[in-house]
Amino acid sequence: MVPDIGRGSRTHGLLVYLYGPGRREEHTDAHLVGSWDGFAPDPGRDTSPDPDPKATLARLTAALDLRVKQAGDRAPAKHVWHCSVRTAPGDRRFSDKEWNAIAQRIVHATGIAPDGDPDGCRWIAVRHAEDHIHIVATLVRGDLRNPRLNYDFNKAQAECRRIEKEMDLRRLNAGDGTAAKNPTSAEKFKAERTGRLETPRETLREAVRQALAGAATEEEFFTRLHEAGLRVKVRHAPSGDALGYNVALPGDRNRHGDPIWYPGSKLAPDLSLPKIRHHLADGLTDQAAPPAAEGRPDWPPPARARRSATGTAEHAAVLLDRDDDEAAAHLVGVGELLDALAQTSPAATRAELAAAARSFERATRSHVRAERADTRAIRFAARGIIQAGGALGRGEDGGTTAMLVSTLVLVALAAARWHSAHGHAQQAHAARQTAQHLRTAYRLAANTPMRALHDQGRALPEADRRKYESTIRTVLKEQDVRTEGASTQTDALAATLAQAEAAGHDPEVLLQRAIDMRELDTAADVNDVLVWRLRRIAQLPAHPGEATHRQQAGTRPNRPSARPTSGRNTSAAAPRPAVPAPRSRPPRR
Repeated sequence: MVPDIGRGSRTHGLLVYLYGPGRREEHTDAHLVGSWDGFAPDPGRDTSPDPDPKATLARLTAALDLRVKQAGDRAPAKHVWHCSVRTAPGDRRFSDKEWNAIAQRIVHATGIAPDGDPDGCRWIAVRHAEDHIHIVATLVRGDLRNPRLNYDFNKAQAECRRIEKEMDLRRLNAGDGTAAKNPTSAEKFKAERTGRLETPRETLREAVRQALAGAATEEEFFTRLHEAGLRVKVRHAPSGDALGYNVALPGDRNRHGDPIWYPGSKLAPDLSLPKIRHHLADGLTDQAAPPAAEGRPDWPPPARARRSATGTAEHAAVLLDRDDDEAAAHLVGVGELLDALAQTSPAATRAELAAAARSFERATRSHVRAERADTRAIRFAARGIIQAGGALGRGEDGGTTAMLVSTLVLVALAAARWHSAHGHAQQAHAARQTAQHLRTAYRLAANTPMRALHDQGRALPEADRRKYESTIRTVLKEQDVRTEGASTQTDALAATLAQAEAAGHDPEVLLQRAIDMRELDTAADVNDVLVWRLRRIAQLPAHPGEATHRQQAGTRPNRPSARPTSGRNTSAAAPRPAVPAPRSRPPRR
């Protein structure tokens, strides 16, 4: 059950909308299901001898506004309190009597009209659909004082959670006040009219987070906003120091033709300028960047950056398993890594990785604060992916995309466990949704390289294949690794062990090392996870088919070009994407 609260100043205008046909003719049989005294006039079901809906609507408006008129200048400017309450899909339909009881509980819980208080505010509950009601109240009490409505939204949420439990409804995840602001109804309707699947607020939130991913300075952050095609307006103090910023989408204007600006703090709590400055205060500069230990120089820059990020993501998962408060900062870093990967990913995986980044955005915020966490390593990993530019999704960079995404699945599940342990229901759910999107992206990215590995495994001499399969079974059993999550096909793993042995590694020792890196219980396919761990720590190509082709052709791969001095990829082949394109609305079925 979802409450949605707003304030306004026109009682009559809101009632006209509630009793009207709606913007899409969706309102049917509008009528009262409850009121402050049980006798309010009902424009929808007026039983008088000569009913006139307009006259009845005027009488209802006058009755609701009576105390507001009496209070005069002491009445608040926005004296209309509006709360819609909607059941979840699949919940049973309530009778008018049940909706009346629900409305009374909510106006009591929020302080609009406490039980037993004869001076409570005047209110009504209007029903014009099967699954929700609208509660309208005027914010002047009978004693002409204003009601105390501190934390009214939180109180309404808490009461809805109690109603869900008592009435055996679908239990929604409780929030903790750290979620980003939801789009308003007006923003949603405008998005529908313009053919968008998301509102400008949501598009801007994603674009700002992508601009922040891996940024080293405040100046670089603002430069990225401009490069992404956003309108940017910085507010300055008389001293010249920046106080805040606003962003707007090009072409998004109000009825007067002016751009519609959104402050960073209204996009998400952690996107205000003070929070961004705190985020950038860790001294993230290219001069202080750790050396890229993973990735041979003959691999393209996107592949090396993804390999390095994979090791950093593995370490983040280990920190999340510790269940301490320091992990909260690393959740922010994981979100930054996902934002960087989403905007530089190949076309085949871009949609799912972008969806994963949007889902994980909710998992990055909670009331837990880390005091001593050093997140520079994971932020450097995000910066490295941005600097390396977009991956083509073929060859080595496509294979390392699968390698990184495979690891990020386990990181997302570790984040879900961490949030669950701290009682963060919404964040845990968001992390699990992230894992689902990442699994889909992994299947898309891993299809070609894993197929090549399976072919190589099947092509091994029979004696060699049996030897490696025996090693796999023995080590997994000795290390007590569950095998129900492993596919019966071990060809790719056997091929990897064969290549590792050819490179001078002991297959059994290397496999044990890969298993010991961290748990495998949450892996959808243990064999796949081990393949990518082995190929990373043994420095084997992530796309074996391409390596074999090069060896047969006797050619050397192209050396990567020098890193751009600006710290950003300026290659025409892999430009930085602009504002996330509005996702077009699919045709109605």
